[in-house]
Amino acid sequence: MCAKDIIDLVEEKDFEGLTAAELEAQHPADAAETIEGLDISDQVKFVKQLPIKDAAESIAEMDDNDQKALIQHLNRGLAARIVERMAPDDATDLLVGLDDDLRQALLKRVPEEERAELKTLLTFDPDTAGGVMNTEVVILDQNLDADQAISKLREEVEDKEIPYYAYLTDSKDRLVGVVSLRDLLLAKRGGPLKELVKTQNLITVGYNVDKENVAHLIAHYNLLALPVVDFGNRLLGVVTVDDVIDIIHEEASEDMQTMVGAGADETTDSPVAFSVKKRIPWLILNVVNSAIAAYVVHLFDQEIATMAILAALMQIVSNQAGNTGQQALAVMIRQLAMEKFDRKKAWYAVFREIKIGILNSMVISVLVFICIAFMTHDYALATCMAVALIIDMLVGSLSGASIPLILKEIGRDPAQASSIFLTTITDSIGFWSFLGLAGIFVI
Repeated sequence: MCAKDIIDLVEEKDFEGLTAAELEAQHPADAAETIEGLDISDQVKFVKQLPIKDAAESIAEMDDNDQKALIQHLNRGLAARIVERMAPDDATDLLVGLDDDLRQALLKRVPEEERAELKTLLTFDPDTAGGVMNTEVVILDQNLDADQAISKLREEVEDKEIPYYAYLTDSKDRLVGVVSLRDLLLAKRGGPLKELVKTQNLITVGYNVDKENVAHLIAHYNLLALPVVDFGNRLLGVVTVDDVIDIIHEEASEDMQTMVGAGADETTDSPVAFSVKKRIPWLILNVVNSAIAAYVVHLFDQEIATMAILAALMQIVSNQAGNTGQQALAVMIRQLAMEKFDRKKAWYAVFREIKIGILNSMVISVLVFICIAFMTHDYALATCMAVALIIDMLVGSLSGASIPLILKEIGRDPAQASSIFLTTITDSIGFWSFLGLAGIFVI
């Protein structure tokens, strides 16, 4: 049964005839969609009918803002039981988004062992490996043999989210290797597990490493899970591939929004005041930048008054350069998001974009020259237009490729309002080059 069918069923029976079996049959992701499609009062009724385990799994799949709103409307006893049954990383993500009073109230109702674990996870920066790791892992002593390890796995695997790897530690709890279920099944009887990993190239990540870098490592090495360790190489947890998908999706959304000056964590459900606070500084900066371009145009007001067609044509120059720059900007931001920052390789990419800009500008300038000459029979004007296009498109390519790198070098988000800076540069240079050339050679 699809999510729509469940919604229809919910509406028809007003929750009274909906059985637990019908609700439990849903995949958590489908149930999350069902919940999100209901009014908040109906969401509460829906969740109350689910077994706690199913409610926890479904709420974990919900959008952050919908998740927060729902938890706030549940009674605290039920909300605490749901938090308790969530995977530790999911529960931590939920708690981080709640007000401090509600967070503390829920933690007080969670059993002591789980509460201690959640409080530990809450101390990590949410944007680091420690902030996204899962602590439900199977840890085995390296001196166990395969049969002992399999027996221990049978005892613990039901409560673990990641059963396909086991992590070997020494007497000081230091991580010494990782074994898969396949490794255990194929291992010789009687031999210690440490023999399976003695030649292993162990890949780990520190708890304070940025989560975006963690995603790159997992993608680079094609891992299902990456161990997170402290400075003493003691295992703290693992980041799994499903977390990486969320990280990549989140980072892509943030880059898209910050590139135009919106808040990185802003959504359509964000409070209006929050969105205004995030956007207004960049809009003010955009006014300042636009004023610069307007001042450049003002310097040539006499030329425009003498030849009105200049006012129309100058927009073509700036728009074409802006589009050229946006193409370079998008490619560069994607490159920085997908790969570890390599200064030499990154700046080589800038020269690549310059080459592309030169070739593209030559093609476009020839086409524009032909069109302007055909329409106006003014070859001097057509030439000025073509030369201005070459100049501004080249500037657009250079700016679009280098702005993210400059922001990266000074420790800022490469995508942060890059398009605003790019537009200022291409508009100012475009207006100045075209109107300046027209003033010298045409008027």
